Amino acid sequence: MVSPHEDPPRDGEGDRAAKRRGGGGRETLRRPVVYTARKLRRAMSLPEALLWQRLRGSPGGVAFRKQHAIDPYVADFYCSAAKLVIELDGIGHDLGERPQRDEKRYAFLVQRGYRLLRIAATEVLRDPEAVAESIVACAAANPLHRSAAPNGPPPRPGEDLHG
Repeated sequence: MVSPHEDPPRDGEGDRAAKRRGGGGRETLRRPVVYTARKLRRAMSLPEALLWQRLRGSPGGVAFRKQHAIDPYVADFYCSAAKLVIELDGIGHDLGERPQRDEKRYAFLVQRGYRLLRIAATEVLRDPEAVAESIVACAAANPLHRSAAPNGPPPRPGEDLHG
């Protein structure tokens, strides 16, 4: 409902009151990990930002995502073509209970078929270009969907959509 002190929304503008209330759908349909990932995309650390500058735009034809939600976790970077999770480990990963949490996370991801590549943040700060090149090479060498051989049989229905 429009209050008497504001104009009704124009075509395509939507419900202004919903925006003030928070919008975003019903509470039960929201995935908190997605909202966390979105927040992390806006607040990347220096090593993450340096690496993302080199991984964005599909270098070598390999696409990456930053701060990708894999419920209940958020991966620093992810390559879906190789099901490869890239995690940058800063000094915080050596403190307190973090090593045990990292092991639990690693086991969770591996159990679900993900490959995990852990890289020290200091390596990214030292040579971000070399780190990015090694990540791209790892993802390109182990894709989930390989291109058909030039003289091989044609792909089965639907396979050609994944290449």
